Amino acid sequence: MNVHIPELSLVVLIGPSGSGKTTFARRHFKPTEVLSSDTYRGFVSDDENNQEATKDAFETLRYVAAKRLARGLLTVVDATNVQPESRKAFVELAREYHVLPVALVLDVPERTCIERNQQRPDRAASFRFVRNQVSQMHRSMRGLEREGFRHLHVLKPDAIDTVVLERQPLWCNLKHERGPFDIIGDIHGCREELEALLTKLGYAVHPRADGTPGFDVRAPEGRKAVFLGDLVDRGPDIPGVLRLVMDMVEAGAALCVPGNHEMKLLRKLRGGKVNVSHGMAQTLEQLEKEPPEFHQRVAKFIDGLVSHYVLDDGRLVVAHAGMKESMQGRGSGRVRAFALYGETTGETDEYGFPVRFNWAAEYRGRASVVYGHQPVLEAEWVNNTLCVDTGCVYGGQLSALRYPERELVSVPALRAYCEAVKPLGAPAPSGLSAQQQADDVLDLEDVRGKRIISTRLASNVTLREENTTAALEAMSRFAIDPRWLIYLPPTMSPSETSDRPGFLEHPQEAFDYYRKEGVAQVVCEEKHMGSRAVVVLARDAEAARRRFGVTSGETGVCYTRTGRRFFTNEALEAAFLARVRAALDASGFWEELKTDWACLDCELMPWSLKAQELLRDPYAAVGAASRAALKDVVAVLGQATARGLPLGELSTRFTDKASHVQRYVEAYRRYCWPVASLDDVRLAPFHLLATEGATHVDKDHVWHMETLARVCRADPSFLMATPYRLVALEDADAVAGGVRWWEELTARGGEGMVVKPLGFAVRGRRGVVQPAIKSRGPEYLRIIYGPEYTAPANLDRLRQRGLSTKRSLALREFALGVEGLERFTKKDSLRRVHECVFGVLALESEPVDPRL
Repeated sequence: MNVHIPELSLVVLIGPSGSGKTTFARRHFKPTEVLSSDTYRGFVSDDENNQEATKDAFETLRYVAAKRLARGLLTVVDATNVQPESRKAFVELAREYHVLPVALVLDVPERTCIERNQQRPDRAASFRFVRNQVSQMHRSMRGLEREGFRHLHVLKPDAIDTVVLERQPLWCNLKHERGPFDIIGDIHGCREELEALLTKLGYAVHPRADGTPGFDVRAPEGRKAVFLGDLVDRGPDIPGVLRLVMDMVEAGAALCVPGNHEMKLLRKLRGGKVNVSHGMAQTLEQLEKEPPEFHQRVAKFIDGLVSHYVLDDGRLVVAHAGMKESMQGRGSGRVRAFALYGETTGETDEYGFPVRFNWAAEYRGRASVVYGHQPVLEAEWVNNTLCVDTGCVYGGQLSALRYPERELVSVPALRAYCEAVKPLGAPAPSGLSAQQQADDVLDLEDVRGKRIISTRLASNVTLREENTTAALEAMSRFAIDPRWLIYLPPTMSPSETSDRPGFLEHPQEAFDYYRKEGVAQVVCEEKHMGSRAVVVLARDAEAARRRFGVTSGETGVCYTRTGRRFFTNEALEAAFLARVRAALDASGFWEELKTDWACLDCELMPWSLKAQELLRDPYAAVGAASRAALKDVVAVLGQATARGLPLGELSTRFTDKASHVQRYVEAYRRYCWPVASLDDVRLAPFHLLATEGATHVDKDHVWHMETLARVCRADPSFLMATPYRLVALEDADAVAGGVRWWEELTARGGEGMVVKPLGFAVRGRRGVVQPAIKSRGPEYLRIIYGPEYTAPANLDRLRQRGLSTKRSLALREFALGVEGLERFTKKDSLRRVHECVFGVLALESEPVDPRL
């Protein structure tokens, strides 16, 4: 005997004590799928037979069952469940999570149940107790369907041991269908436009060769069309549309989901009473000319349509009116109603139509949802959802989405076949896109708490709750307008600690790391001693509105690596951005990159522009106090030495201290100068991170250097092209040349250099390699570690520094930064972009030695 149960369902085992439910469940279900009331009594009371713990046990069982059903997992309840009131809670639970309740009744004779109980010393159920359960089960079996169990199986003793349970995929589960698809919006009887659209999509549409009414359609390249319903009503050739769609579905060239207009037509075809409105009069008039066989075919076709489909391993969902994440891939009356009509607020608008809840604005699912139902002037993505009903019957367009390409293809209506009672919609007064309007309010739940973010480069990145809380605090208090905040740069790891005398860092260690990872070439870039700055710039105010949703008149921003506005002086920032834009204009940047906005990763100098407090408190204070104190000490020791007092090494030691302090002061002063105007500021861009439609992580670093150098040549007194060298790691002379260049840079007071693989994001032997390694010079490190860090004893202690946390942070932040940019260029929602931006800032609160 084969028994079919839905793959996603809540299975309720029904039977008296001793009927064999637990044995049956073990045989047919995974241990994790079975929730036993006895087990939960044990969980809450340490005694599986403790009947006083039954209430707590069932509360816990239902809680776990709810969590499993929310995750889309089949769940089995192993309890007697012989009374309607005990089953009611599980039917309600199944309805809440849009799964099908299944009743499996083990109808075992009373005597058998009693004998089994007598053989169980731990379960000595009385004769009367078992008899009552059997009686209760038999009395309520006839009402199981009325209770909501549309899947009901009664198993007699001879079937219990031989039954085979088969799990059937839900009708909406077409995850094995991976496309590619062409998803077509509401047609409403516009056959000529449909044929034109199919032809434009590459389908060959011809009348049937045998002369009978209908169509032969050949799909291109194995593609399949998906129709989103509302095939009928209002338009000029409803029978033609029905024939074309039905023929394609029957030939396997298309899928179709029902629209609310089809369901209304089905009721009419079956003799039901319907209100002949909203274009149904045209449908009935046109169908009167068709033979009864066609009516029957149409009714059968509509009756067989499934509410929605989940396709491409769950990455795509199609439904007429949309589908919330909690309903996807599930089956219930509420799911079908939502797929057909959406969700209304209970109010009506000025046109008499129900006000519909904007479910797409709150959608957070990973699957792309493509739907129709409510006509729009232009199809726009909102939170990974897309309405492709562009009002063809009203004189708009008939549109299709090519999936997975995410390309929209449309044909114009030949004419307006009926007048829309409600306008299709008008652009927002602000000129914002639908997605930008949905991004107007950011949800706290999208960023707080423990989070796991999927990235292309590093798989999953986990953020701890305490770190996301710190990020939220910083963002909410100090960050710039979030619409500009599309990227935060990663931290950078130093090279392995050098064992060379007098050195804490040396470029040879960076070269050795990349060579071991299989990197053939690296780029060495001079490290500017400034502050990391991200410049996001639109070509004009219109580009800022169109791409970033900024309507304040701002055309760009310069912010720090923690998301704070770099300039507190608005006039200075405006002049700064205008000068960068002028260089982009003059260099032909916009035309060359075919863009009207750009995101640049830069170094902004002088260091003192942003780090005044840092210089004044720990650095300048130490330098001033040390010089003042040591000056007198050295003078006194000199006098003592002149008198012939035996001071030993004391005089030499303090003379060295004074020398180290002087070098310390000179080191940080190199990176500071007064800023009276923009003429005193220098900007060194070194990464062109993103432009319209592209993140440039697929380009090597030489491309970045040369592209930005052309921009810098347009204003060389303000913009600094970063000097760089290419080093082939298998060439000893080239490596030695790279080391010499570092020595030259540091000898003349430079901070050092950054060593990067030639490619932007490179995979080595153990995954993605460090995107950059900094190798800082001895004098710069004096600022970081203190005036006397080069003393042998101090160097030995510093060489014990740990780099593993810093390196892990650098890789994770790099992956998040790239992921955020890629999401933005794909026009993902702002919350999806900010998930990555918040992630970088959250990781920055990880405890790590700030001197690294």
